[in-house]
Amino acid sequence: MTTHWSPGALQLLESAQKRSAHYLAGLEHRAVAPSPAAVAALQRLDGPLPGEGCAPELTLALLDELVSPATAAMAGPRFFGFVIGGTLPAALAANWLAAAWDQNAAFFTPTPGVARLEQVALRWLLELLDLPRESAGGFVTGATVSNFTALAAARHAVLARVGWSVEADGLFGAPPITVIAGAEAHPSLLKALGMLGLGRSRLVRVPVDDQGRMRAEALPAIAGPTILCLQAGNVNTGAFDPMAQLVPAARRQGAWVHVDGAFGLWARVSSQLRALADGIEQADSWATDAHKWLNVPYDSGVALVRDARALSAAMAVSADYLPSGGGERTPCDYTPELSRRARGVEIWAALHSLGRRGMAELVERNCAHARLFAARLAAAGYPIHNEVVLNQVLVSFGDARRTRAVVEALQREGSCWCGITVWQGHTAMRISVSNWSTQDADVERSIDAMLRVARG
Repeated sequence: MTTHWSPGALQLLESAQKRSAHYLAGLEHRAVAPSPAAVAALQRLDGPLPGEGCAPELTLALLDELVSPATAAMAGPRFFGFVIGGTLPAALAANWLAAAWDQNAAFFTPTPGVARLEQVALRWLLELLDLPRESAGGFVTGATVSNFTALAAARHAVLARVGWSVEADGLFGAPPITVIAGAEAHPSLLKALGMLGLGRSRLVRVPVDDQGRMRAEALPAIAGPTILCLQAGNVNTGAFDPMAQLVPAARRQGAWVHVDGAFGLWARVSSQLRALADGIEQADSWATDAHKWLNVPYDSGVALVRDARALSAAMAVSADYLPSGGGERTPCDYTPELSRRARGVEIWAALHSLGRRGMAELVERNCAHARLFAARLAAAGYPIHNEVVLNQVLVSFGDARRTRAVVEALQREGSCWCGITVWQGHTAMRISVSNWSTQDADVERSIDAMLRVARG
């Protein structure tokens, strides 16, 4: 067993780099879904725990031989199944380097390098998204935890206003909190509310229109501790709740306004799309994913909160053995985790490599590709069920049975991969375009495959 970073151990990293590069280079030419044979071969992994170890190179080779072929090509340009990006080259390289650093990113004093990178990345995000510059932020795993983190700050703030400390005294006997959300709120928001003790079923659900947008005129009167949860980017249609109407009205009545902007928040980087999110900057908190449109490796989410004190009150922890901040930002004061990896490193690298213009171009190109999908499929006679305002397309190929059959056949065919959904009574294929590497040729190839499978 290797016990230090000897030349042989370093050669293992070089082998991993070569294997990774070979995998990425092959994404262009392989089927997007793994083959049945590759999935069946995974049974070879399911043996007894070895009594003795083996050479690390053999371990790496087995992973590459068995697992690489059994992966979906999510990092490639023709995976449209979920709203996820691939991985920008700079972000992937930064991820490898950060893994080698192996920093516990909880405190500034022992890990000043990554703590400083995260400070800069947070400032750049607020500038890019044009959100209040005084906002605090936490680097977390994804939309579920970013919603959880921001809503924990909201829970603290609305109860503190009526003299209750939820962190000290819990929710037993606390004044009740009213949570309002649209009928099409994402399940990750509901999960976060459940984990916070606010309940998934206690919600006041507001009716939505045919695109999933909350109907502003249906917003109920607000009284007492209240959190209004809005959505920027419906996961099926890409639609936005009417922020410019809802946010000021709710805040005037004393509500905390939270925005689930897992992918839709990134529309603010584009002058072409920014109007979709007008008024969002007036909210109190925002949740987004960096492993969606910023195209950094999994897992990477960001919670942003206008009132930094509310976020730190909900998240901060102290103990005698923990280092002091030394006057610097203490990262673990803004996340649920104490120990965590330095997720902000890849975010910094992605923003640094793209710049403001590159990020806007990426978002606009993906949205143009979504419009192309919709136009070509509609021209072929297949109904599009949403207004393609962002990067989401819903299309059906007949009744529910036939649409499901087309989607399943397309997944087997392998040219691209799209998922199935049911949207307001319509069974549809959902196309989500959010990968930095998707080009016109990938879209044309995918459309040709869709039409060929549908007609067959």
